[in-house]
Amino acid sequence: MRGFQLAQQVPIALGERSYQIAIGPGLLDDPASYQAAPARTQALVVTNTTVAPLYGERLARALAGRHAQVRQLVLPDGEQHKTWESLNLIFDALLGHGADRKTVLYALGGGVVGDMTGFAAACYMRGVPFVQVPTTLLAQVDSSVGGKTAINHPLGKNMIGAFYQPLAVVCDLEVLRTLPPRELSAGLAEVIKYGPIADMAFLDWIEAHVDALRACDADALAHAVRRSCEVKAHVVGQDERESGLRAILNFGHTFGHAIEAGMGYGAWLHGEAVGAGMVMAAELSRALGLVDAAFVQRLTALIARAGLPTRGAVIDAQDNAGRYLQLMRVDKKAEAGEIRFVVIDGPGRAAVRAAPDALVRQVIDRCCE
Repeated sequence: MRGFQLAQQVPIALGERSYQIAIGPGLLDDPASYQAAPARTQALVVTNTTVAPLYGERLARALAGRHAQVRQLVLPDGEQHKTWESLNLIFDALLGHGADRKTVLYALGGGVVGDMTGFAAACYMRGVPFVQVPTTLLAQVDSSVGGKTAINHPLGKNMIGAFYQPLAVVCDLEVLRTLPPRELSAGLAEVIKYGPIADMAFLDWIEAHVDALRACDADALAHAVRRSCEVKAHVVGQDERESGLRAILNFGHTFGHAIEAGMGYGAWLHGEAVGAGMVMAAELSRALGLVDAAFVQRLTALIARAGLPTRGAVIDAQDNAGRYLQLMRVDKKAEAGEIRFVVIDGPGRAAVRAAPDALVRQVIDRCCE
């Protein structure tokens, strides 16, 4: 990881629930990174079997001077474990150690750990404080920011959850060095999405720096994480609970979530499904007359350069498009059974629209192998 960046702060402006996203190297080990958390209370670090050996003890040492007691809970790793059973392990640990309303939870890991820890924090004693310490690129640029917490249901991803904001988000760029290439590419899907929906200049920048990002160049990653968080902070600040504008952040996710549920959670990484989902959403945008074929080709080429799939999965050999439609009808944007898609309404501008089933079927058939 080359280069060096000083820590930067991106604010999330939500009134009394406002907080800072800290971005930079060496933040994980710095006790000052966690000053937003109440002192002299209990702390529970929730992590997983992959991250715990790498960073569990380091975080515990950084928190030792702030909390009276720091415990660690290690969950199994993987999207397939984002379940009630894993959530109950967090509640078991909290209740077993007599955790009170001031106990602070720390989510140390990727999106699965962050979503489950946040949901547990929202539910335990009707709300206890928590801090996001994301260790994947995907979590740093997306899932740790904005307060969406959830677990999966076999019929739909993230369908059981709550909006609950953290006290702080601590993005240590150095931890990205330990990401496998597949995980890094998965994170790039969530970076790429911000360009078509909000910032074409950022899309230009990603195209010029995608190789540096895949090589874990420190300066490139610092800019990508900061700009992604800035765009998301702007959107969340206007629409915290996804009543309108915030839905555009789900570009590619309606198709992507169907892939994840249809294939079985964990078969595709979330970012991989979003990568293919963005191509499908761009194709739908073209079919609706909102963008031209050149735009779709440009986005598809970038997604491929990021190491992501550009073809949707076949999730039902008999009626693939029908199965997609069935799964997408339980998407959170659906209204009265009508599927609503995030489409590109011109480069750098997104909208949420319905589309005829017949047209969606054509897109799915065209985009799936």
